Amino acid sequence: MSNRSKLKSLIMDTFLLDESEFRFDLSRSEVGSWDSLGVVTIAIGVEEVFGYHFTPDEASRLRGVADIIAVLTEKGISFDE
Repeated sequence: MSNRSKLKSLIMDTFLLDESEFRFDLSRSEVGSWDSLGVVTIAIGVEEVFGYHFTPDEASRLRGVADIIAVLTEKGISFDE
């Protein structure tokens, strides 16, 4: 499974989104359950799936799926599948 697919599954499972609701440009403001607890849940999921632990500063800057990809890409995790 590609990293893009893994992240998509993580986001969809965490926020109970349907396939039609997910986009890679999805923002936090578009998902009602993506609150501070949602950020923590995503951070835990990213650590489990990708082996990377967000710093508190990084976690506070996660405003959407693109931000998650940007941080992970900076850390050497590729999303260019």
